Amino acid sequence: MAREIGSWLSGPEPVEPDEEAGFPGQKLGLPESGPRSLARTGRRFIALLIDWLIAYGLGALGMSLGIVSISTLSTAVLAIWLVLGVLAVRLFGFTPGQYALGLMVVSVDNRQYVGSGRAIGRGLLLSLVIPGLFTDADGRGLQDRLTATAVVRR
Repeated sequence: MAREIGSWLSGPEPVEPDEEAGFPGQKLGLPESGPRSLARTGRRFIALLIDWLIAYGLGALGMSLGIVSISTLSTAVLAIWLVLGVLAVRLFGFTPGQYALGLMVVSVDNRQYVGSGRAIGRGLLLSLVIPGLFTDADGRGLQDRLTATAVVRR
């Protein structure tokens, strides 16, 4: 009996690293390092923070001009951030924060650019915050998996 109890108390067997997995982005056809390699979480988060601060500054400017009231400032900042992100990704392939950190959004299914629908879907999912917290083995957020995009280094 002691042997049976000890077997489940000791926990699961250690998992061996998958030799075929390789480096992040290999399954997507991206290089391991350098241009077009997957961006790390820290750089993506700082780029998001820069974009959010830009949106907050534009919201504060709107408030000083009387366009936005103090009670609607948070909603205005979210709307500005969403519109800024969608337009920038659709037109240029990166947001201002991503540009500052040398990142860009690319399509992983061999399309030339990220379309409007993908940019809107990605922005809406990011505005919910939670999808960005769930990442796959490559480090891509749920918003990138659902829209077939990836944030890479320029």
